Amino acid sequence: MTPLDLMLGALGVAFGLAMVRVLRGPTIADRALAGDVALYAVIGSVALLALRQDAPQFLDVVLVATVLGFLASVAFSLLIGRERR
Repeated sequence: MTPLDLMLGALGVAFGLAMVRVLRGPTIADRALAGDVALYAVIGSVALLALRQDAPQFLDVVLVATVLGFLASVAFSLLIGRERR
């Protein structure tokens, strides 16, 4: 078992726990934050798989997904801010 396998396992656990919070989260803010954590766990997994498979084209997917995740975080924060007013 290589260190990359351990890191992929840890990201899998993080993704699973985040999905539990998405399903059980008491507020929309908790669910949005857990969704962000789950997305970045997937992005981290894709980046590690790019290293493991020596496939740099996967890093383009990582960059696009990171930008989309950031924009989704901004959109959720604006939505949550409007609901609280």
